[in-house]
Amino acid sequence: MSQGNRIVVIMGSIREGRINDRVAAWVMGQLRQHGFAPELLDPADPDLLPVQIQDKAAIARLRDRMAGADGFVIVTPEYNHAEPGPLKTLIDSVTDEWWARPIGLISYGGISGGLRAIEALRVILSELHTVTIRDTVSFASPWRRFDEAGNITDPEHAAAAETAMADFSHRLRWWADALADARAARPYDRPKDKEQD
Repeated sequence: MSQGNRIVVIMGSIREGRINDRVAAWVMGQLRQHGFAPELLDPADPDLLPVQIQDKAAIARLRDRMAGADGFVIVTPEYNHAEPGPLKTLIDSVTDEWWARPIGLISYGGISGGLRAIEALRVILSELHTVTIRDTVSFASPWRRFDEAGNITDPEHAAAAETAMADFSHRLRWWADALADARAARPYDRPKDKEQD
């Protein structure tokens, strides 16, 4: 299967011992199977962690990692009915990189599967001129579902998640292609008004 659509997968947690690594590994593998070219963006990366204190060099590195992406997938836990603070800081640190890009949202958590974090993110991401795809994938109690390598251990759960991911990937590709065509046809940003004589 040929690879296309460069998708930056953004991890939502920087906590020690996070389950985010396992879920993100599964997501990366699934995206590859569906023909995407995923790249992992870890906010805990030492080169990116200073984004949390608005370090200009770290923000420049973040911009470079995001530049030219056809879309994004955010893999996030839910903390107190919302997304983690470090993820919000990362999102708020750049602007133009988000514009007219699709974003897929994948969550995990307790009984809600992190869905409240997704709903909180939709409001934030719409303000940044993104298109969040409706289809999501969520995992309740992922610490019981994933092994250390990011494999879903129960075959029935794995099959259900893969089915959901197939729909998710179809929608993500549709929006990535549609928005890429639109950006190629004309710039998303309005040209600046010329100064009046």
